[in-house]
Amino acid sequence: MNLKNKIDLKDILGRKEEVKNIGQGGNKVDNKVALSTFRIAATYIGTVVGAGFASGQEVLQFFGYYGFGGFIGLLLATLLFVIYGYIILRLGLEYQAKSHLQVIKYAAGKWLGALIDIVITFFLFGALTAMIAGSGAIFEEQFAIPALWGNIIMAVTSLLTTLLGISGVISAISFVVPLLLTGVFAVTIMTILSKLPFGFSALEQVVAGKPPVPNWILSAINYASYNLVIAVAVLAPLGKEVKEKSRLKWGSIFGGVGLGIGAMSILFALLLNLPTAAKFEVPMVYVAGSFAPWVQIVYSAILIAEIYTTAVGNLYGFVARLTDPDGSKYKLYVIITSIVALIASQFGFTTLVRILYPAVGYAGFFLLGGLSFGMVKSYIKKA
Repeated sequence: MNLKNKIDLKDILGRKEEVKNIGQGGNKVDNKVALSTFRIAATYIGTVVGAGFASGQEVLQFFGYYGFGGFIGLLLATLLFVIYGYIILRLGLEYQAKSHLQVIKYAAGKWLGALIDIVITFFLFGALTAMIAGSGAIFEEQFAIPALWGNIIMAVTSLLTTLLGISGVISAISFVVPLLLTGVFAVTIMTILSKLPFGFSALEQVVAGKPPVPNWILSAINYASYNLVIAVAVLAPLGKEVKEKSRLKWGSIFGGVGLGIGAMSILFALLLNLPTAAKFEVPMVYVAGSFAPWVQIVYSAILIAEIYTTAVGNLYGFVARLTDPDGSKYKLYVIITSIVALIASQFGFTTLVRILYPAVGYAGFFLLGGLSFGMVKSYIKKA
């Protein structure tokens, strides 16, 4: 086997090394935050998953209406996650991106790039609002804490972490992601064991009502699209800090596949618990609670932690677009954005997922097209 194609164990586990300040005005990353394959993949997963993903509401809305077709749709979405995750990281490295703006302008050009930039920036704030709203719903439903207090707790903890810059974001996300995936897999396995024996007809159940997207193919592309709108804000500047291109490749593969497996596990558990699961704002917590109260509490705690990582990623990406993360105004922008998002979160979680996410997903089609064009342009330029 060609040595270049092997996965170096050091790439996965990371190693302490100096990450030099590359490019004019580039950021410095603490050498203790080794940008290993694991950290890249974990940051990718942690930026995408959150209130919508881990709660099951997102998977239910985009794939629960299509039965077994939902699983095929998730395979397509997984492939898109791998491909476009790599493209974003690669372009971020090549153009030393301090925010998503440099990547988008190169990929889509001045005018279309400006439009995509507006969509991404708007959705980062909208997704941050959804994360804060989702945390309030969980605190209220599971811990009898008023939703407003749950919103405040999430807004404040996200604010404090984001004040540390991208190193704080990466560290927080890398710590929480393994807990989330472990929780999702555990609940799914417990669901399968409790439902045995069952036939494939159990996986052909569908959520009642009209789906937000007409068919599973369009839904899969839409799902990947709006999630990549979130991811580009963190992956673009993350790519700049990676010294070895092999880590970009394996980080995007492990990150994309991890997202796909996690989403499929959630869909599996939810389809086996229809129609009751669809009645809850946080359906996966209902599924966990069907086994024992302590399982529900543990999963709820993991879910809150995962919402926190996504909120942190969204908050950082949004503020990094508005001002230089190394500048004097950064902390002020973080504080103001957190307060405004807290106020906007009072619209409610399910409403935000059902209306905001698909709308931004359609707009994100321009992002996928622009990234594809940008990568082709990059290869031609090097040829």
